[in-house]
Amino acid sequence: MFGVCLILAGVSAAAGIQVSIPQPEYEVARGDNVTLPCQFKPDISDPLLIVVSWSTLSDEAGEKGTPVATYFEPPGTLDVRPQFEKRITMTTDLSTGRADLLLTSVTLDENKVFECEVKIPTDDVGTLTAATRLVVLVAPSKPICKIDGKTEYGQDIKLTCVSEEGSPVPTYSWQRRSVQNLPANMPAKTTEANGLLSLFNISMETSGYYICTSTNKIRSASCNMTLTVMPPSMNIGSTAGIIGGCVAGLLVLVIVIYCCCKKKKKEEDYAMGTMEDGAPRDEDLAKNEGEYRDDVRSDRNGPTADPRTESDERSERNINRRDDYDERRERYDDRQSDYDERRSDYDERRSDYDDRRRYDDSRDRYPERRDKYDDRRDDYDDRRDRESDRRDRESDRRDDY
Repeated sequence: MFGVCLILAGVSAAAGIQVSIPQPEYEVARGDNVTLPCQFKPDISDPLLIVVSWSTLSDEAGEKGTPVATYFEPPGTLDVRPQFEKRITMTTDLSTGRADLLLTSVTLDENKVFECEVKIPTDDVGTLTAATRLVVLVAPSKPICKIDGKTEYGQDIKLTCVSEEGSPVPTYSWQRRSVQNLPANMPAKTTEANGLLSLFNISMETSGYYICTSTNKIRSASCNMTLTVMPPSMNIGSTAGIIGGCVAGLLVLVIVIYCCCKKKKKEEDYAMGTMEDGAPRDEDLAKNEGEYRDDVRSDRNGPTADPRTESDERSERNINRRDDYDERRERYDDRQSDYDERRSDYDERRSDYDDRRRYDDSRDRYPERRDKYDDRRDDYDDRRDRESDRRDRESDRRDDY
């Protein structure tokens, strides 16, 4: 019996101090407050000194934690690191073995593992530390969607979707809608992993609207993009060049049409003029004819070295002059005929206008005729009244008789 008691006493002594945290993980939204509880049971009663310290642990193995706050009893003072001033307090109750850490206005930097350590002189055997993870919840930010690769027939492209913020780490999902904005299945040979959507051997059927949703336990956010697959030659630069060429061609065509219309108008104005700009006048025609006769006369009376040769040359010059004269005469006749046609059109329009003027004059005389008709109507009414009176008088005389 004595041996059993000795063994139990040895186990109790070997147990030592016990430090624990109720939960392995605590969650808090960014900007809120959180309390991390720490419980300890010393192996000795009424210890002379107790030191409780909280620190954050690094995810890298082998690295020591960064102190956050340390409590000393006695004298009952709390030492807080400068970066946590006014944001950390510690609630201690040594009689019940509690040393809770209160953290306010939590930021994403506190998304770490917190460790509670209790040190008591002469009681350094047992579980001296306990740790828990603080998970700071942050809604995912609006994801950024991009297209990697050429959107041309037969190419392989990748659609990327990434949220810069989000805790826990968000998960991503893709959806597709057709060009008509209707739900549609993903194209064949499509793979999706961690927000990366890979499309292989794309074609016109691959075009549509692609929507990426980033989700964690707080909420979700989404982004969308329009995918337009074109033939290799119909990229944006060539399309813009074609459009620019068409616009330039239209401008040139408009300029040519304008110049032609302006030239035609000048010719019409020239035909309507007094033929001062090159049209043959009567005195010019007479002068040319006199020159022609003088040349013929001088050729007849002048000396001739070679009668046959000079005669041929004079005949050729006379024929050329006569042809030139005939051509100018024909142009003049054509212009005169155009002028006569336009003059006849003008006379016809003038006659139509005179007819309308006569109709207007007759309209102006209509009120006068109306007044005369009214006067005759009044005279007729008076005559009817007098005839009626006369008949009444005759009727009265007949009755008397």
